[in-house]
Amino acid sequence: MASGSDRNPIIIGGLPSQVPDFDPEETQEWLDSLDAAVDQRGRERARYLMLRLIERAREKRVAVPEMRSTDYVNTIATKNEPFFPGNEEIERKILNATRWNAAVMVSRAQRPGIGVGGHIATFASSASLYDVGFNHFFRGKDEGDGGDQVFFQGHASPGIYARAFLLDRLSEQQLDAFRQEKSKAPYGLSSYPHPRLMPDFWEFPTVSMGLGPLGAIFQARMNRYMEARDIADTSKSHVWAFLGDGEMDEPESLGQLSIAAREGLDNLTFVVNCNLQRLDGPVRGNGKIIQELESQFRGAGWNVIKLVWDRSWDPLLAQDRDGILVNKLNITPDGQFQTYATETGAYIRQHFFGDDHRLRAMVENMTDDQILHLGRGGHDHRKVYAAFAAAKAHKGQPTVVLAQTVKGWTLGPNFEGRNATHQMKKLTVADLKGFRDRLHIPITDAQLEGGAPPYYHPGRDSEEIQYMHDRRKGLGGYVPTRVVRSKPLALPDDKTYASVKKGSGQQSIATTMAFVRLLKDLMRDKEIGRRFVLIAPDEYRTFGMDSFFPSAKIYNPLGQQYEAVDRDLLLAYKESPTGQMLHDGISEAGCTASLIAAGSAYATHGEPLIPVYVFYSMFGFQRTGDQFWQMADQLARGFVLGATAGRTTLTGEGLQHADGHSQLLASTNPGCVAYDPAFGFEIAHIVQDGLRRMYGPDSEDVFYYLTVYNEPIQHPAEPADVDVDGILKGLYRFSEGTSGSIPAQIMASGVAVPWAIEAQQILAEEWNVRADVWSATSWNELRREAVEVERHNLLHPEEEQRVPYVTQKLSAVQGPFVAVSDWMRSVPDQIARWVPGTYQSLGADGFGFADTRGAARRFFHIDAQSIVVAVLTELAREGKVDRSVLKQAIDRYQLLDVAAADPGAAGGDA
Repeated sequence: MASGSDRNPIIIGGLPSQVPDFDPEETQEWLDSLDAAVDQRGRERARYLMLRLIERAREKRVAVPEMRSTDYVNTIATKNEPFFPGNEEIERKILNATRWNAAVMVSRAQRPGIGVGGHIATFASSASLYDVGFNHFFRGKDEGDGGDQVFFQGHASPGIYARAFLLDRLSEQQLDAFRQEKSKAPYGLSSYPHPRLMPDFWEFPTVSMGLGPLGAIFQARMNRYMEARDIADTSKSHVWAFLGDGEMDEPESLGQLSIAAREGLDNLTFVVNCNLQRLDGPVRGNGKIIQELESQFRGAGWNVIKLVWDRSWDPLLAQDRDGILVNKLNITPDGQFQTYATETGAYIRQHFFGDDHRLRAMVENMTDDQILHLGRGGHDHRKVYAAFAAAKAHKGQPTVVLAQTVKGWTLGPNFEGRNATHQMKKLTVADLKGFRDRLHIPITDAQLEGGAPPYYHPGRDSEEIQYMHDRRKGLGGYVPTRVVRSKPLALPDDKTYASVKKGSGQQSIATTMAFVRLLKDLMRDKEIGRRFVLIAPDEYRTFGMDSFFPSAKIYNPLGQQYEAVDRDLLLAYKESPTGQMLHDGISEAGCTASLIAAGSAYATHGEPLIPVYVFYSMFGFQRTGDQFWQMADQLARGFVLGATAGRTTLTGEGLQHADGHSQLLASTNPGCVAYDPAFGFEIAHIVQDGLRRMYGPDSEDVFYYLTVYNEPIQHPAEPADVDVDGILKGLYRFSEGTSGSIPAQIMASGVAVPWAIEAQQILAEEWNVRADVWSATSWNELRREAVEVERHNLLHPEEEQRVPYVTQKLSAVQGPFVAVSDWMRSVPDQIARWVPGTYQSLGADGFGFADTRGAARRFFHIDAQSIVVAVLTELAREGKVDRSVLKQAIDRYQLLDVAAADPGAAGGDA
């Protein structure tokens, strides 16, 4: 054996192993003892002794390297399991009734003429995990606080509905309307946890997979943030996230584990249902997913509790003095355990216990049936209770419970552990009879053979139902329940917006900076100022928001335990336990999860927060678009700022930073109100109206997306007769043409409005064209209103036909109409159908690239000179100018020569 002095110096688990040996003789005695144990008792016995020594060292507070993975057995020893406070027999009956109704609900949803789908195998495997939570852990909201926040695994929703049915929270009529939300309205039940579709029931959407764990982490963090800032008492709230082992392959599932550990979120518990199966087959057929996840969570700094085997294994493990059984459990791959779940006791005896005489001896007095029922820990109420209790009691770290189960458990041999079980939705009569017998449900053969299988309810006065109600009463009410207790906010008056409406004078600023100036004024408001939650992915300085550092400070529960390198500067980086700014690092996914948690605090905790999330616009809807759908589903509110917007405005960055399409992506989200403002006064009106709509007396479940730019321009003061209604609806006339005799209309949004104004001047001075300039603050809202008008007209032909706002607005002016923006043409093309006249759009279609702003705009032909030619082209098409002028204009402005363009203003990170 090599001594310590013969090895290379290394660091193990953060601890130095290359240290001076002050007593080589004693060291050699320990090494000789280990050699003797290996030689005389074997490696397994020596391994066991080493594990016990490590355990004792930790008890004595001797620092030892952390093990990434432990044996494939339960973390909590039998002797350390707490007293189980429930009535296990009653809870078994409750669970059996829940299992039955969940499976029957999905099966009935496959009746002829319906066939709407559903999943039963996921809940079948995780039913005990939920049942213990419902009976002993999940806190409701009846005490006036937010209770616990439970992220239910989406595919397990039938089981949650089934339990609610037993509690008379849902009716049989509603169960029969599963996945039939419109055709069976108002009784329809949504497929998965969808708060927007069932706003009094579900709290957190967890499908798409991977967003549940991400959302849970930042919900737990938001709870701590709200408490630290004295906005809400969240000290009793615990966040539970029920997840699948296959789901953990999603990068969002594991990508933010470190922040939970770094901030010591012991108010968070993940429960990973390790049924060893994905949708199509085993998660790690040749490996062990529980061991893999244990290593990942331990490495990230989490407390790990493995719940692998039920109580029937305890006597066998107690006999395992030389570790042969534990070794067999360690080396058997998941694919084989899945097979054992589908095979006979005789098969398990032969293939698991049969290859070693010591293993065979352990089970020689057991029947094949007893071997068959050596179960998984996630199905044992006492073991589950012990794991959950340990998770709640653990301090200083988040906890993950890795619970092994069998997918399709109790559903019968055609379902249990089968690769196809996730897609199986209907039980045959034979399946139902076997399922009924296994659960001891008092339903006759005749009832099963006579059509759709019936639901089972033991009676409102039964012992089981009374037990359920008593447990929920003791835990503070029914779960899941979504309650909105928050009151409307007292919003600032017009004075708060006055400075931004004055314009920028002779100073050139970007619209991003105009928004930041407005935000500063809003945050000074005594009523709502403290409710703003600033969020950015390591880009506060880029967006000119470092001015908030000294006053608002960056939230860090540990404060600032170092001297900042820029501490002598006016805008020094400043962290605080009560900071208002969330700095989640370079993680748009983490920031969006913070946005959702903050934006739904009005419902979760009854205290509204106003999140303001600012990011590179390219990395919003494109990178985290799934989360914005989650945000809409969760009915979250707040402001989302796509900064450095536009395909040509962010000079020098190029392709993957050049956003010309996020407005189009935003248009696909029904919960998103999107604007592309050009000037500070437009931003002021949009933000003021957004606060009213989201936080006023008649609050709406929407969120606002504003694209703002980093190109400095001079912002005009608000016109005296400004069309506020037009700004909010999406279109108003900013500048009426004053010279020229040939009418035309230019519609522009965002950073393109100044180009349109320049084109207006050129057209008047050089081509006798009198063009009006319209600011299209929201192409998306214009289209949304027009679509709704057409829908109404389609369904109400007997009524006076409505006219879309954009048509009304433009019907009094004379075209042609040319639309331009720094977006792809599809953005302004959204309204083409409703423009009353000849319409052409210009846009930045294609990949972005690094160059000057002028060159890029000339390349895409969206600059002022290109707008001029576009207007002349449409006038020529209408016969109002001669076509010969088109070639003259192209040559005059050198539109085919990118290098001939004025390079434009440089700089302007914010």
